[in-house]
Amino acid sequence: MKTHSVISLSLLVASQAGFAADWSTTQLHLNHGEFKNPFSQQKANATIYSLQHASGYKYGDNFFFIDFTKDDRDDGYQDGDYYGEWYSSFSLGKITGKEFSFGAIRDVSLVAGVNVAGDAKVMKYLPGIKLHWDVPGFNFLTTSFTSYIDDSSGVAKQGAPMETDSWMFDMAWGYPFTIGEQRFHFTGHMEFIDGRRNELGGEVKSWILAQPILVWDLGYALGNQPNNLMLGVEWQYWRHKLGTNTSESVPQLHLEWTF
Repeated sequence: MKTHSVISLSLLVASQAGFAADWSTTQLHLNHGEFKNPFSQQKANATIYSLQHASGYKYGDNFFFIDFTKDDRDDGYQDGDYYGEWYSSFSLGKITGKEFSFGAIRDVSLVAGVNVAGDAKVMKYLPGIKLHWDVPGFNFLTTSFTSYIDDSSGVAKQGAPMETDSWMFDMAWGYPFTIGEQRFHFTGHMEFIDGRRNELGGEVKSWILAQPILVWDLGYALGNQPNNLMLGVEWQYWRHKLGTNTSESVPQLHLEWTF
């Protein structure tokens, strides 16, 4: 599927989801930093354009993003490629009408996820469970435990090697705060994916990927509506990037616009 078609479809889904939702947020993100190709070890300055959407409805919530990457090297790694993830959560409390809270946990959801990479022809399915935590000061704090089931095309169809199935643990958060009259937001996620093997017999190492984001509410500081235009830094720490021996720590300029 062509990248522009994927983006158009994502915008359509976001608009339809927002129409039926109890709440809805759609954002455009721009990140810029220097990343390493874990296979060639070459570095490249890359700009990542992202569409991100989150919404809640009668029975749960939806979240998806799609990234389009453009870098300054001609090595074929990710340049001009897209990567996307979709997660739908189904609240047991909302569906049953009963309370599924205990201690600091305010709700429990069943979650179904899909991860897709374009040129690599990767497809992963992530069914599992998500806990919603009630922690003072946080807009949201969730932890998810899912399977990591491979349904990729593989090398026979010029894609990345197929892999054995695995599992994933993920934590996501959002924490707004103020300093004086200025507004800030600390958000992001961290994931651990267990090791596996690919169809060529190679080892795919367990990895840890953390992507915390700290932003300043630039729009509010300029006298406009809050939570509309944010400027800050995203830090990507990836131990065993894409299951290789390569690890990296990359600060990125981060700009986001909510519409």
